[in-house]
Amino acid sequence: MLKGLQLKDLFLEMKNFKELGLSKGMLDVLQNHGFDEPTEIQEKAIPLVLAGRDIIGGSATGSGKTLAFATPIIENLKPNNKVQALILTPTRELAEQVLESIRKFSKNKPLNLLAVYGGVDINNQTRKIPKSDVIVGTPGRILDHMQRNTLNLSNVKFLVLDEVDRMFDMGFHKDVEKIISQCPKNRQTMLFSATISSNIDHLAKKYTKNPAEVSVNSHVDPSKLEQVYYNVEPYMKFSLLVNLLKQEHSDLVMVFCNTRNNVDFVANNLIRNGISAKAIHGGMEQNKRLRVLSEFHGKGVTVLVCTDVAARGLDIKDVSHVYNYDLPKSSDDYIHRIGRTARAGEDGIAISLLCNKDYDNFNKILEDEHIKIKEVKIHKFDMINVNTDMERKRGGFPQRGNSRGYQGNNFSRGPSRGHQGSNQSRGPSNNRSGYQSNNQSRGYSGNSRGYQGNNQSRGPSNNRSGYQGNNQRSRSPPRDSSRGPSRGNFNRKRR
Repeated sequence: MLKGLQLKDLFLEMKNFKELGLSKGMLDVLQNHGFDEPTEIQEKAIPLVLAGRDIIGGSATGSGKTLAFATPIIENLKPNNKVQALILTPTRELAEQVLESIRKFSKNKPLNLLAVYGGVDINNQTRKIPKSDVIVGTPGRILDHMQRNTLNLSNVKFLVLDEVDRMFDMGFHKDVEKIISQCPKNRQTMLFSATISSNIDHLAKKYTKNPAEVSVNSHVDPSKLEQVYYNVEPYMKFSLLVNLLKQEHSDLVMVFCNTRNNVDFVANNLIRNGISAKAIHGGMEQNKRLRVLSEFHGKGVTVLVCTDVAARGLDIKDVSHVYNYDLPKSSDDYIHRIGRTARAGEDGIAISLLCNKDYDNFNKILEDEHIKIKEVKIHKFDMINVNTDMERKRGGFPQRGNSRGYQGNNFSRGPSRGHQGSNQSRGPSNNRSGYQSNNQSRGYSGNSRGYQGNNQSRGPSNNRSGYQGNNQRSRSPPRDSSRGPSRGNFNRKRR
């Protein structure tokens, strides 16, 4: 079967759409919308689909796979007020995007199209389903309609599973199989995934007939994409992000986080610091998510903070910078993220912000030998006050108070990754709780970590940590504790 996605470029001599076997009406529509040459997945898949073959396609976001399966479906369907094509997607946004693409390409054919997903009125969907020729939907809501007997799949001629790997990641494996089981056996099945796992391999063998395997690589041009990382302390990460965003002359920026809480935290604090940002994740109402995407597409918003699930499959153009505020758990997810930039011959940069909790994920990413990420040394930058009430909710800062920041103009980080000088003492102002001024400055000396100050120094003493004097206890790292990469492999010492 297909191998995992790799970050390599593959240049082919592209054909034009006319050579793929499409009708004149479809060619006119494509030309009117500015489609001159097919992408690699389109060139390989369209003739096979037109010939009636089942397809197992390995293709990343942005490769043009929607057009690859949509045009043959449109060519072969005749409106008859029965559900003839079912396209499953992992997210509501992707369902809307696919539907809009089909609507655009079917301009010359009066097909009835419907998006079916959760978070909106199910009764309205129920009224429209009987007259729909093509339905694009998420597994959960499709299954709801099947259980209500409001959706009949007995006339389905085309079944498409788009981003099936993400559907499985989201726990839709059983739902997908239930839906497939209700479709006629005499149908054409197309399965698209960035990677082919054992579960997807099993699904393909069970539900496809003599499928043609089509694999294409990422459309990211490595010569145009710069990949870098910064290694920082956890409490420095947000401040570094703000400073980088303000210093770069970027067009559109995507910032990826692993959780909804982190998305909200980053987006809200970026706005507090004068950066035009919006959040998008699965916990938001559908109308709000679509409005955010519209604003980002229209460049009313320059920074989109999102989770992988919310952003998967969305075709967002002109992204100049991708930030990994949290590191993804696999190289495939990393490639999907950075594939948002360096498209269509444009330059792009992918920036990862690492702290100690990201090292395990970073190691997994580096297992892909094609991924090359270079470290950038941190220079001086201003520390930013953040909403620590929100940060505590996401398991961040432990101390009480409404602000946390360094008193002083700049924060420099040297080879020992320590705080240098008195103007880097850590403590909130205005009598808020926290570490107080110069007597509690924090710095590293070698491998030990401790506070230098009056009766409150923190660090190991005879291999036992604790504050010296005033019965103040502290949590110090064990002797020879490692806080970062070891010999470039990012392996932490375990005790």
